[in-house]
Amino acid sequence: MLIYDRMLVVSFFFSDFFLEKNTNKRDVPAVRLEATLSLMIRSLGVVYGDIGTSPVYTYSSTFLDGIGNKKDVIGVFSLIIYTLLLIPLVKYVCIVLLCNDNGDGGTFAIYSLICRYTKVGLIPNSQPEDRELSNYNLDISSSETKRAINIRQRMEKSNAAKITLFLVTILGTSMVIGDGVLTPCISDAVMWISIVILILLFAVQRYGTDKVGASFAPIILLWFALNAGIGLYNLFAYDITVLRAFYPKYIFYYFSRNGRQAWISLGGVVLCITGTEAMFSDLGHFNVRSIQISFSGIVLPALLAAYGGQTAYLVKNPDQVGDTFYASIPDPLYWPTFVVAVLAAIIASQAMISGAFSIIAQSLSLGCFPRVKVVHTSTKHEGQVYIPEINWMLMICCVIVTGAFKNTSSIGNAYGIAVVAVMLITTSLVTLIMLVVWRTKIWWIIIFFVGFMGIEMVYFSSVLYKFVQGGYLPLAFSLVLMIIMGNWHYVHKKRYVYELNNKVSSQYMKDLVINPRINRVPGIGLLYSELVQGIPPIFPHFISNIPSIHLVLVFVSIKAVPISKVALEERFLFRRMEPKDYRMFRCVVRYGYKDKIEEPNEFEKQLVENLIEFIRQEYCMYGSGNGDEVALLEEEVEFVQKAMDNGVVYLLGEANVTAESNSSVFKKFVVNYLYIFLRSNFRQGENHLAIPQGRLLRVGMTYEI
Repeated sequence: MLIYDRMLVVSFFFSDFFLEKNTNKRDVPAVRLEATLSLMIRSLGVVYGDIGTSPVYTYSSTFLDGIGNKKDVIGVFSLIIYTLLLIPLVKYVCIVLLCNDNGDGGTFAIYSLICRYTKVGLIPNSQPEDRELSNYNLDISSSETKRAINIRQRMEKSNAAKITLFLVTILGTSMVIGDGVLTPCISDAVMWISIVILILLFAVQRYGTDKVGASFAPIILLWFALNAGIGLYNLFAYDITVLRAFYPKYIFYYFSRNGRQAWISLGGVVLCITGTEAMFSDLGHFNVRSIQISFSGIVLPALLAAYGGQTAYLVKNPDQVGDTFYASIPDPLYWPTFVVAVLAAIIASQAMISGAFSIIAQSLSLGCFPRVKVVHTSTKHEGQVYIPEINWMLMICCVIVTGAFKNTSSIGNAYGIAVVAVMLITTSLVTLIMLVVWRTKIWWIIIFFVGFMGIEMVYFSSVLYKFVQGGYLPLAFSLVLMIIMGNWHYVHKKRYVYELNNKVSSQYMKDLVINPRINRVPGIGLLYSELVQGIPPIFPHFISNIPSIHLVLVFVSIKAVPISKVALEERFLFRRMEPKDYRMFRCVVRYGYKDKIEEPNEFEKQLVENLIEFIRQEYCMYGSGNGDEVALLEEEVEFVQKAMDNGVVYLLGEANVTAESNSSVFKKFVVNYLYIFLRSNFRQGENHLAIPQGRLLRVGMTYEI
């Protein structure tokens, strides 16, 4: 165990190195010790069920044809040890977790970091004021600046780089969501029992991660205690000398004896780290320290003890490798362990389901997923969300997969590909963060990329060997999700570019002011548009149909910025439109991907309060402070407040899209059929923005893109 202790020291050296030099202190917020310990316990019930149940099937999946040589057991145990130490501990716990976005993790969190420091987002809606947001910038070292600037400029000039980065991001996201489908399916060997368990599991998701995690945590803690205790008992009862597997030379001996067969067996070994990505994708539900402490202090020691005990048992009983886990349990503990194992297998699914909710909420905010209802389930902990539509879609997919495959071995083949593919994508994106954002020394980057990419590529080549035995499933599932996300983002971008290219001229607004046909009606009108600069083309269409304007008109743009949260005092960004006495304003309302859009009454109150504050600041900035200007200020404030008292009306542009007549057949299919199908079958804009139906006025227009 001396090597294990040294590995812990080295790994936490990496953690301190990256944490000290490369992250903003806001990314790892100070949390009280008792709060961290509470989150740590809850994380056991959400994050680690999957990796915690891997001892049930790892050895049986590795030795599918039985054990030919007892020494091979030591070699595989050595592989398991170093796979657990290098990937979950060193890579994820000590490096990848630090690549969070203000405490939020997952593929889209990395993408948002990259988009903040390089203009590689596909939608051209960046504003200089966004960089003034308190959570926007990191406190990074000034070293390696020239290299980072060079890479950033190359990426910003290359459309291929932007598209590739986006596709890699949604591929990683799709794979994680695919894990959310496959993990529940592998929970039990009996099909109909599995289906009943699945339905019950998805039914409790609406109670939220906090309650579910608190309920599941004692079971998972008991599970790890049983694994550790049984493992230690078997070590002493059968053969404690198997601990020599901590010396990596046994890995070399294993490959030299078995060659190609050893390489094939890696597809089973990699199952010992299933669910590792959940530590990162579920980070927003907890915090960095709670995940680091729970894995290093509880999960990893228990897993090493469990695999060590199974190894000792197999050295004496190699013929029982097909049922290693249950066969190695001492008789008095068999039934209690069996019951806890079934419960733990159910809970194992929770990690990837929660991760799927988090990732879809992020992708929704960044315009990469059709609109769905996001329910924030905790007032104590940010980022804990539940998405009803996705929950039931995942349940249906899980039931179909379970019924179609009928056994866990085929699902296991598919699972291995999904697990390793996500890890490869994470390694690539974190390397890019090191280059552009953290500006890490090049030798650290080389060590990280070459080391982990090499290990994971070897595993990936092995799991691909079982592609036709079920391994195709995650790739097919990810392809469907990528088509949905890519299609939605593509049309979303085209709509924005259309509005940008056809925005209303300043001359039109001047003519509008002096037009006697335009009536002014009491109240405040909020005209929604995705355009963050200028007036959208749907406004003249609105005026031509209803020649009336409210006494106070605000063009509202709900903008998703690539950070997790925007402080309330920084959320509203106002600009006045000329002429001044016409009282028309532009307002960009900025939300992070973890922010919740307020209820209408609260939103209106916040908007008007910030509008009045903007008017006051405007007079202070440009006025001379004499009595007349003070009177004018108070008059305008009173005017806005009176308009508020007369009511707020929401003007929502229904911008339908269609492909231009000279477009290709493929583009017409993507825009006119696939996008319209998605838009028709998901939530509409007024529902997504929580707009009250009684005060909503729709205006329709068609954009040809």
